[in-house]
Amino acid sequence: MQNQKTGAAGTGSGGAPVDKTALRNAATVIALRRRDGQREVLMGQRGARAAFMPGKFVFPGGAVDPGDAAVPLAAPLPPLCAERLAEDCAPGLAPALAAAAIRELWEETGLVLGRPGAWDGAPADWQSFAATGHVPDASALRFVFRAVTPPGRPRRFDARFFTLDANRAIAGDLDDFAAASDELSYLQWIPLPEARAFDLPFITEVVLAEVAARDSDEAPLNVPYFAQGEEAQLFRRLKGRSPLDGVS
Repeated sequence: MQNQKTGAAGTGSGGAPVDKTALRNAATVIALRRRDGQREVLMGQRGARAAFMPGKFVFPGGAVDPGDAAVPLAAPLPPLCAERLAEDCAPGLAPALAAAAIRELWEETGLVLGRPGAWDGAPADWQSFAATGHVPDASALRFVFRAVTPPGRPRRFDARFFTLDANRAIAGDLDDFAAASDELSYLQWIPLPEARAFDLPFITEVVLAEVAARDSDEAPLNVPYFAQGEEAQLFRRLKGRSPLDGVS
């Protein structure tokens, strides 16, 4: 997850001033595939000079851009995922989060999550995606985790993590990263049991453990929500009881 497109005194994609330290909505994609009977996850390494999580291996993702809310989706998120996203969230944000996930996956990996179709009038930061002959399709995304960056970091995000069955949903070659930007290097499919041996941010380790514990493409009935404030950590589940509820 990154936001190298903005600056403290700079501008976002729409030209409006952006405060780096403000809490921003973000979307992250945990692309999974099965090869030779083993699950693999797509990750890349952030640059050593990046302001946010330098040198760490991360999933593709980043902040929601203002134009993402107006992006036409060939198909929406599954209803259960949209319902979970709506909890403790600004009204109508779910489609923008889904669009941001698809855009960031395209920008950082060159992989297309979409259906064949013409798309006229695509926003500037979507034109390269539209040129592939696809319209973004959110139906394969599964909302599985939410986390808020702790205070005091150079950038803060309210990040929603989505899993994706890449074998089924990605258009094209899963190993072709030729269209990727330079925001992530060493893009690679890592066997899921080996991923935690890489240099990962703390929250990435937590999310990986959650993903490894479930091997299903079904949307989860409840979604872990992890937030760290100035004085306390909050961990709860959206639209569901925690397994620890009622346990003494």
